[in-house]
Amino acid sequence: MNLALSKRADYVLRSAIYLARSYESGTPKKLRQVSAEMGVPRTFVSQILGDLARAGLAVSFFGTHGGYCLTRPPAEVSLLEVVESAEGALAPETCVLGDGPCRWESVCPLHETWGTAAAALRTVLAATSLADLVERDLEIEAGTYPVSGDAHRHHALTVAVADSVQVELAAPAVAARLRAGSSWLVPHLEAAWAEGEEILVRVGPGGPGWFGKTVAVHLGTPEGADEALVIPLTWEATGPSGLFPRLEGELRLSALDPERSEVCLSGRYRPPLGRAGQALDEALLTHVARATVRSLLRRVARALEEDPGQRPVRRESEPGLSPALAFGGSPDSMEGRSATSPLEPSSEGPSASPS
Repeated sequence: MNLALSKRADYVLRSAIYLARSYESGTPKKLRQVSAEMGVPRTFVSQILGDLARAGLAVSFFGTHGGYCLTRPPAEVSLLEVVESAEGALAPETCVLGDGPCRWESVCPLHETWGTAAAALRTVLAATSLADLVERDLEIEAGTYPVSGDAHRHHALTVAVADSVQVELAAPAVAARLRAGSSWLVPHLEAAWAEGEEILVRVGPGGPGWFGKTVAVHLGTPEGADEALVIPLTWEATGPSGLFPRLEGELRLSALDPERSEVCLSGRYRPPLGRAGQALDEALLTHVARATVRSLLRRVARALEEDPGQRPVRRESEPGLSPALAFGGSPDSMEGRSATSPLEPSSEGPSASPS
């Protein structure tokens, strides 16, 4: 029996956990941040946070520093409230059994049992708070959360991608560029992605504008010293849900000697369409992903070596190249805006609305 959440409730719960994790900071989170961190489609995230707002669980703030915050501390928000903000009331609306004998006209033999089971589910969800979920999420992130024998992610398909490049520049100089923000990476991401598209044109499905996808990249907070810097990274193609990979990994900077350093990009992604897409991934997409990562690293190394102190100016996309990136927001968060999407796109309101 499938007791999974609907896709909408899935996105609502992810978003609520993200807002709960950042509650103590007091900083509103923008749509692009929720999308990048929690894998909520960019064209859908405003509707998802709207569900939380309509339920009184989140509030939006306008302006440059606007965004979304929880209205109450995570410990005071129940899982039941979050789920019902997306799914509606978790109570049977119709009789579990279909048409039967005439004697079942008013009630069926399963009514009492099913009603009790539904009430028990509501009780368990009501007793679990967002704070409980955040605590578990932090333990999972740290690798200390015990994995039960009935966990359903044992056989999740993921593919590892990793590559590195030497930079003829001291690690502190490279670290300064990486710490300064990520907007200077935009033209290199464009070019690397375009090379991947060219491969798809030559040997497989794809090409400019395939399903109207674009790219979204987010770099997290740098950690460590200049000689051993680690930056969390999320890199994904936005478009029809499940069709394009989302790579989660990290950039690592290490010093080779006083005048040279190494930049490594490593991460994992799930093949599109799950097991149905595994054959396509093994035949084509893994090679495209590795080629794209390699191209990016080479371009970044070249840019650092040619002018370590100047940020390249983003060139306009050439006709025919895909995707056309239209990044917005702060230098630390780059986001592509898709021109087409099969998900239900919704306006995010006036230009002053949090984004």
